[in-house]
Amino acid sequence: MTEHTVNFGENKICFSLEQKPRKAVRISVMPDLSINVTAPRDSSVEKVLQKVQRRAPWIARQIDYFQSFMPKQPPRQFISGETHYYFGRQYRLKVLKANQQDVKLKGKYIFVYSLRPDSRPRTRRLLYEWYRVRAKAMFDAVAKRCHERLEKYRVKLPVIDVKSMQSRWGSCVHTKGRIGLNTELIKAPSHCIEYVIMHEMCHLKYPNHTKKFYNFLSLVMPDWAKRKSRLEKIVL
Repeated sequence: MTEHTVNFGENKICFSLEQKPRKAVRISVMPDLSINVTAPRDSSVEKVLQKVQRRAPWIARQIDYFQSFMPKQPPRQFISGETHYYFGRQYRLKVLKANQQDVKLKGKYIFVYSLRPDSRPRTRRLLYEWYRVRAKAMFDAVAKRCHERLEKYRVKLPVIDVKSMQSRWGSCVHTKGRIGLNTELIKAPSHCIEYVIMHEMCHLKYPNHTKKFYNFLSLVMPDWAKRKSRLEKIVL
């Protein structure tokens, strides 16, 4: 069984492919939102990818259907006592009035010092600016560690951009040697952050989700599928 991805608009459809003695390609969307594809043994991966691409609208509808039964994460209020994530751990938010605005991590709490503690938009801006600064430093360090495994394959160390993304953890502009990473990724555990960065760095060598790409990803990060599965289960 191998893992593959096709693009559908701004989203990505990730699926597991298994080839068996059968006549046609079968696509199954499971209640846990995983996608399984079974194809004839003599089918090329390229043909399977084309089939999944054609069926992408139906797959998206099935995912929406199953998501309707899942518990929804309530919108963040950015008030004291609320739980927020950082680097895979939960912290309580404490918003305090202060003469100088700042955000600090102390013990099990994230303290937000604000001129206007009653202003939720201001609290959100302060918190996410803190996330962005922390994320930039963290992602740069992780990228350097990942690059140590990629340097011998002539993959250059990319420039890391941290930004807000609606539906992706990361993106890669291989022609410019740049990787974009979602600010929200700083909330995930370290092994998940490493997976996303390694995934995007592998795109510097293989821009598309081809068999060569996944073979290369498996070479430099053999447990990437487990990391990906863990990341997909995170509700931030």
